[in-house]
Amino acid sequence: MPELHLIAVLYAKDGKEQEVRRDLTAVSEASGKEDGNIRYNLFQDRNDPRRFVILEHWRDEAAQDRHHNHSDHIRHFHDNGDRNVESREAVYVLEKVV
Repeated sequence: MPELHLIAVLYAKDGKEQEVRRDLTAVSEASGKEDGNIRYNLFQDRNDPRRFVILEHWRDEAAQDRHHNHSDHIRHFHDNGDRNVESREAVYVLEKVV
């Protein structure tokens, strides 16, 4: 199974940038320790601090699926942190070509 790359773009509600940053930092730190994770990076847009971009790199699709569907920290974010997110602008699931 090929390695999997994922890009997720979330947009914070106005005035909730710090809360989203805090919550996504916790998610990123825990996710980076998961079995099958190669890289998990969180970025904040310099030109629009409400926009957060997550770059994920997984050993395979099964590892990313376990992360997304079975991790306590992801479940916690969906149950609590989502209230500060205005929208999910994009999610790209990618396979490296070269």
